Amino acid sequence: MNVFADAIAWIFSPDRASGALPLSEAIWTHLAFTVVSVAVAALIAIPAGWLIGHTGRGRELAVALSGAARAVPSFGLVLLLVLVLGVTHKVGASTTAFVLLAIPPILAGAYSGVEAVDRRVIDGARGVGMTEAQILRTVEAPLGLPLLIGGLRSATLQVVATVTLAGYVGNWGLGFYIVQGIQIRDFSQILGAALLIVVLALVLDALFALLQRVALPRGVSAGRAPENEPVRRRRRGPTAPAPS
Repeated sequence: MNVFADAIAWIFSPDRASGALPLSEAIWTHLAFTVVSVAVAALIAIPAGWLIGHTGRGRELAVALSGAARAVPSFGLVLLLVLVLGVTHKVGASTTAFVLLAIPPILAGAYSGVEAVDRRVIDGARGVGMTEAQILRTVEAPLGLPLLIGGLRSATLQVVATVTLAGYVGNWGLGFYIVQGIQIRDFSQILGAALLIVVLALVLDALFALLQRVALPRGVSAGRAPENEPVRRRRRGPTAPAPS
């Protein structure tokens, strides 16, 4: 308990407002890396995922690439891009690494959401004369939005944790305090920074969970009996006596 008390004391210490990297600046930098990386990944992955889900083409390749990208070690990818792009482009290299890590879950959420739409609904849209673009924009994309948000949620949680690695290549984010704490063997600083990262992840996860519930269309969320539940017969009133 003393370790946690020391970590909380470290977070709220007046010294965190000054120094080489004030705590408020570290938090905002951590969030900025996360938001920018997920936004760029979404601009790339969402249109590609919708196209794959609508046409059914390239799904096997997307699944293979997503699985391969998830197997890539995050720390190795960050260091590799820093070495390739040069130490003068550490911000761009780190952001590129985070974008590459965020693309697979967003891509999976985008095409899974479109594929999950009932084919009868799509056939009905074609039957009333909608074009393929109109079907994707007005039918498949809105109905697949909850799964897409789930992909964004997964990507955000992965990136907000991985941004910690930026502390190894630059004085950015909350990872800087962890790296510095390891070097000076300050365990309260390490735990304090880790607790702040956990809090950020929980807050972002709660926001996406709320957004995922709000995005569920009313027609889908309406109380609909399961398919295996027997249909209840309409109750009839008492039979009137036959006239004598």
